Amino acid sequence: MQSELRTKLMEALSKADGAFISGQEIAEYIGCSRTAVWKHIEDLRNEGYRVEAVRKKGYRIISAPEKVSESAIQLGLETRTIGKMIHYQETVESTQKIAHQLANDGVQEGTLVVAEEQISGKGRLMRSWHSPKFSGIWMSLILRPNIPVHEAPQLTLLAAVAVAQAIEDTTDLRPQIKWPNDILVNRKKVVGILTEMQAESDRIHSVIIGIGMNINQQLEDFPEELQGKASSLFIESGETISRSTVIQRVLLRLENLYELYLKEGFAPIKDLWESYAISLGQVIRASTVNDTIIGKAMGITETGVLLLEDEKGTVHSIYSADIEIQ
Repeated sequence: MQSELRTKLMEALSKADGAFISGQEIAEYIGCSRTAVWKHIEDLRNEGYRVEAVRKKGYRIISAPEKVSESAIQLGLETRTIGKMIHYQETVESTQKIAHQLANDGVQEGTLVVAEEQISGKGRLMRSWHSPKFSGIWMSLILRPNIPVHEAPQLTLLAAVAVAQAIEDTTDLRPQIKWPNDILVNRKKVVGILTEMQAESDRIHSVIIGIGMNINQQLEDFPEELQGKASSLFIESGETISRSTVIQRVLLRLENLYELYLKEGFAPIKDLWESYAISLGQVIRASTVNDTIIGKAMGITETGVLLLEDEKGTVHSIYSADIEIQ
């Protein structure tokens, strides 16, 4: 209940768009007493918000702290359902782990888990993910799509497009996608996406999309072995970027694409994904569990499978592999 009241409070303050809104208006909007409104405003101040209060005018937010807390994300969030419920903790083992627990508990679709720091973050193939405090975005989103189980991997590609669009919305950078789930800027990795599923043989219970974004790290923040491969939006743009704004744009872009996908299928997502793809037409090495295939990337199928044409003209379907551009 408290979380719902906070969500409504941030919606009211967001709609005021920097103008004063009276305590009575807020109370009516969120359905509580003016005393409760005052207590929620004090909570915001304790979180680092500067809130101006003027008699007979009401309240307005002057500035927000650079955090990725529930309040920071919801202040200005434009989505209809995704991100309306947020589970925030400063330090966690893994947002994916918490999201799995919440999904099992039956939380609503669109619930977001976000943290300032992960101490056991993970990527594909159980690799560790470097997740330092107050510099990146470490979050997991719970979806409950009514789609066949075998189509769930398409949501990884959808999420990659949403993240690429959000980076373009918030920076002057041109992101590219390396199949299936890495976002690169200037050929260095800035985002990783991990999609996991809770399902039976014939039904999806939930799809959990984990997104790790390097936002304001400096080069020395990365372990030495990653400095030649990884980067951040700050390093590539030279500008400090609001992490909460990036999250808001990712959620909005993802919601729009998700609704499009559920309505029209994967085809429009495929076209968008290929417009960002760095590997199309290039020779790449695909290392699968059983084999290594070198060939030209021809595109992806209508289900999101990567197609590689080797030097003999044989086209291989790649369902899961490590990709290296030659």
